[in-house]
Amino acid sequence: MNEEFYLHIYQKQQKIEAVPSNQEIADWAMSLMNLLYPERLTTPDYSVNEIKRILGRQQKELVRLLNSTKVCENYDNEHIAADFFDGLPELYRRMNTDINAILEGDPAAKSEFEIIRSYPGFLAIALYRIAHALLNANIPIIPRILTEYAHSITGIDIHPAARIDEYLFIDHGTGIVIGETTVIGKHVKLYQGVTLGALSVEKYMANTKRHPTILDHVIIYSGATILGGDTVIGEHSTIGGNVWITKSVPAHCTVYHQSAIKVIESKQSD
Repeated sequence: MNEEFYLHIYQKQQKIEAVPSNQEIADWAMSLMNLLYPERLTTPDYSVNEIKRILGRQQKELVRLLNSTKVCENYDNEHIAADFFDGLPELYRRMNTDINAILEGDPAAKSEFEIIRSYPGFLAIALYRIAHALLNANIPIIPRILTEYAHSITGIDIHPAARIDEYLFIDHGTGIVIGETTVIGKHVKLYQGVTLGALSVEKYMANTKRHPTILDHVIIYSGATILGGDTVIGEHSTIGGNVWITKSVPAHCTVYHQSAIKVIESKQSD
């Protein structure tokens, strides 16, 4: 390798804006999850004072992460972290609606404990809700790292800027993609392989609504692809598996892909 290559790597290093490691950011969020949902731990036994102390430590750790992020160095990080933790009861309430949606909607779900401990859909949504709250505080980079961490361990890709209302139920979940400007209403159910994406990925569209709107009480079955910022799926509609939608669907509709499946029995010799 020639000297130019080494120089290129060196110069690239000098331009990097410092950010805490992805693992530090993920560890902070998972520690917060463990406190909110002690079902995730083996033998939790915290007093009220201990819970207060741990939350205070978590708040200080968030300040440290923000202070270590170069693009946040001119922010009032103490105030941002305080606001985030002041909003934690509401964030927790929203997470609990997602648990209720799974418990009420999945015949295989036996308890809240099972959902909290083992359902990838709940974990992905919960980490999205933490990331979305940070993004709403104008925190850069860290929210995306959190949702990509959730993506890496669950296979569910939710952009932190997507707007998702209460009672979201993600069943199975592997391969789900929810794009940046997606809007999802209440009591929506998504199965594996669903894509809520953009019709175009041209850079000039960065500040426009590129992803669909899904209204309340919609069910979208596995493999469905719904594209476009002007596409609205009306409330109480059902979208069947493997459909491709680029236009709006009225309320109370069923959309499905019709294919002919033939079973031909082979002739057996006597």
